[in-house]
Amino acid sequence: MNAGRAWIPLLLVLAATAGCGDSPDARQPLTKLSITGSSTMAPLIAAIGKRFERRHPGVRIDVQTGGSSRGVADTRSGLAHIGMVSRALRALEQRDLVGTPVARDGIGLIVHNTNPVGALTPRQVVALYTGGMTTWRPVSGKDASVVVVNKAEGRATLELFLKYFHLTNAEIRADVIIGDNEQGIKFVAGNPHAIGYVSNGAAEYALRHEVPIKRLPLTTASAPPAAGHPAPSPLARPLTLVTTRRPPALAQAFIAFAASSHVHDLVAAHYFVPLAA
Repeated sequence: MNAGRAWIPLLLVLAATAGCGDSPDARQPLTKLSITGSSTMAPLIAAIGKRFERRHPGVRIDVQTGGSSRGVADTRSGLAHIGMVSRALRALEQRDLVGTPVARDGIGLIVHNTNPVGALTPRQVVALYTGGMTTWRPVSGKDASVVVVNKAEGRATLELFLKYFHLTNAEIRADVIIGDNEQGIKFVAGNPHAIGYVSNGAAEYALRHEVPIKRLPLTTASAPPAAGHPAPSPLARPLTLVTTRRPPALAQAFIAFAASSHVHDLVAAHYFVPLAA
């Protein structure tokens, strides 16, 4: 069934479908969805939720953050109807969970916009994050100590970063541990010597609102890319909504809507990449 239309007939059966969560009478239809997890996805899913509510009066979509690991755990335990996971599901997770991508994102390095560094190689990133390079002098000529910003455990952004650079979290020599993207961007914007990594969508949103950061491309050579043509981030990932294998009909309807062309404008407005129609 086409994802753009699947949510319509699903809603028609809600009145005949047993509810859960907020309904004390199991015979009553579910009218509230609890969605938890990835802070990267939360603003987009909240916006999609508001549009869904306008189309279906009486339905409420509640979105809470806490990281991708929370999204998986809450979905499994029944604390949430839907989890937000800003990565693909692992093989073990697919045994009892179903993931539906709704957009694509990537993660990228950010520094303060006054930092003269133009680009970094993967080897230089590893050196900066593991203590092999403690000042900016080798890559920018600036004699200042590097302030390393790392993500907290349970964040999909951290997992992707470690996997791409073949690191373990124990090897990271972090000066600051942050949770969501907004916190990381705020810290780097306030510290000229800091380096961090965040969602590309979140970084682009900050840049459009004149936050003093800049995105730092990765290169395979020590020279930066040509002016005006930054290298795309190789750290791409799907933004995934997750349910158990037998979710409520309302959850199925919401996911079908979130994965459809009806929300491509919202995906683009949050600086993510819409899925092909």
